[in-house]
Amino acid sequence: MLDKITVIEHSAVRIGAEKIIYFDPFHLKDAPHDADVIFITHDHFDHFSPEDIAKAAKADTVFAAPAAMKGDFGKIGIDESRVTFMAPEESAVIAGIPTEAVRAYNTFKPFHTKGKGWLGYVVTVDGTRVYVCGDTDDTPDARAVKCDIICVPIGGTYTMDAKSAAELVKAVKPQCAIPIHYGSVAGKPADAETFKKNVGDAAKVVVKIH
Repeated sequence: MLDKITVIEHSAVRIGAEKIIYFDPFHLKDAPHDADVIFITHDHFDHFSPEDIAKAAKADTVFAAPAAMKGDFGKIGIDESRVTFMAPEESAVIAGIPTEAVRAYNTFKPFHTKGKGWLGYVVTVDGTRVYVCGDTDDTPDARAVKCDIICVPIGGTYTMDAKSAAELVKAVKPQCAIPIHYGSVAGKPADAETFKKNVGDAAKVVVKIH
């Protein structure tokens, strides 16, 4: 599964399995129009980018998004009948992909408050549970997730930093951890090495932003 996961930039994750899945497409260099499903974690510009959604989407692409984003897709020309709006702790099967919504929020920062209902997602692909955290800190909700692979923000400022993200990984105990949300909008490339050092032997760290 690891070789099927690409981090395009920042928090934009692509899973190239039988179904092509994107999370928060951002700064796509090309316009592949190959997405079967696009997951949006929240409405900030670096996660809900109409330009990049248009590059990834095709005529029959379906979407998942927080319930708080109802109305936002219509504003960018997407029929909201194609969107599965989810609340935290809800589950759904989207284009055949088992999906669980996990609340994503900051604990002491004002950028992503708990009441917004913004999300991370756990998707089961090829029998592997992949957790894409969204913009979150190390929270009880995140720690409760069971997954094989975690795509975790490490850049600080708007999310947890590399050391806090490592503590989350140690609590969740996935097989593999992929750092995201650093190197451009927030955080610096060196954060990946800090994260890897602090995770230690708790999980295999695979760096996909270089």
